[in-house]
Formats: sequence, C-alpha cells, structure tokens
Amino acid sequence: MSRPTTFEGSYGGDETRVDDAARMECKVCWHVYDPAIGDDYWQIPPGVAFTALPDDWRCPHCDGAREQFMVVLDAGA
Repeated sequence: MSRPTTFEGSYGGDETRVDDAARMECKVCWHVYDPAIGDDYWQIPPGVAFTALPDDWRCPHCDGAREQFMVVLDAGA
C-alpha cells in the first residue's frame, strides 16, 4: 500500500494550495514564515501572505527557495 507524498506536495510552488493566513516552514532549516509577523530581513511588513511575497524572496536563514516551503499544519488539524 502506498501513501501519498506530502513533503514537497504540501506546496511545491502551487500557490492555489496556500491560504493567505498559512504559516510556511522551510524544509531545509525549519524557519517559519508567518504572515502575521512578516520578515524583517526582507523588509516584509506584517500582513503579507506567503503567496504575495516577491518572486525573488528566499528563506532569510538558509537562502532556500520559496518552492521548498511546506504548509505548517495546526496541532488540531
């Protein structure tokens, strides 16, 4: 029995799969982008959804590509 792969599949560059309020985690260094906080390094103010980040935005900790981020699921989900 095969299980669905969700590691890359949770986002994989498909912005239609990401809610505006979704927190996203880098699969390389585990940095979490939270739209409620924004990103000081890239001067992104609070309230900017992950899907609205500039095309050249990368992980501020490890320089990982946006496509490598995964949706953070809430503990109750």
